[in-house]
Amino acid sequence: MGDASSLGFGHFLAQSDIVAKVLLAVLVIMSAISWYLIVYKGIGQVVRQSRSQKFLTFFWSATSLEAVQNELTVHGVHEPFGHLTAHSLHAQAHHAKFGAAKLEEAGSEQEFLTRTIKKVLDEETTSLENGLTMLATIGATAPFVGLFGTVWGVYHALVAIGMSGSGMLDKVAGPVGEALIMTGIGLAVALPAVMGYNWLTRSNRVLTAKLDAFAFELLTFLSMGRALQNSSKSLKPGSVPLAAVS
Repeated sequence: MGDASSLGFGHFLAQSDIVAKVLLAVLVIMSAISWYLIVYKGIGQVVRQSRSQKFLTFFWSATSLEAVQNELTVHGVHEPFGHLTAHSLHAQAHHAKFGAAKLEEAGSEQEFLTRTIKKVLDEETTSLENGLTMLATIGATAPFVGLFGTVWGVYHALVAIGMSGSGMLDKVAGPVGEALIMTGIGLAVALPAVMGYNWLTRSNRVLTAKLDAFAFELLTFLSMGRALQNSSKSLKPGSVPLAAVS
């Protein structure tokens, strides 16, 4: 009974070899990275949504594009919708002033605006997805790292038992049970990473859809000098028309 009470994580760590300690360190690092990404990107997502909602409310309440331009100039750009608007307004002014002076500016004003908007959308999508690949990798590989540690621990436990010549159940169950700790740690690392990845992916997908709809409306605004009449009349401040998604 005294021997059984001494078993546990501390005993496993004390008697484990360098391979088990390295695997445990890898899992600890993976856990730290995943939690950092979840907290950092999660806070960024909440702040981004709040700022985006504030900008959209101002945008649809503005009296003119000049007022929007002044607001962006004074307070700067801090979220995707403002970033898209600022680049689009700059592209329109640049093309009107200098025309197609370079290959990247070739074509009509609407074509240049379309390319500019697409470029900004790609930049925002890339920014939103930064770190998610690492999070997905941790969620997929952490259980296998833990399983490898368990297999390694069971192997050495069985070898030690075989060399001692004792095959009693109490001599086998303790070391083997300790080796299963690594599998548990691997699962504990993977579960938050997978859940965080799914949450961030869905949030990014919703934000990207709203940004695409806003880009369509903004392009129409800049190209025609007015928003779509049917959609803008029914559009509430801070929202984007669902019908604009195509």
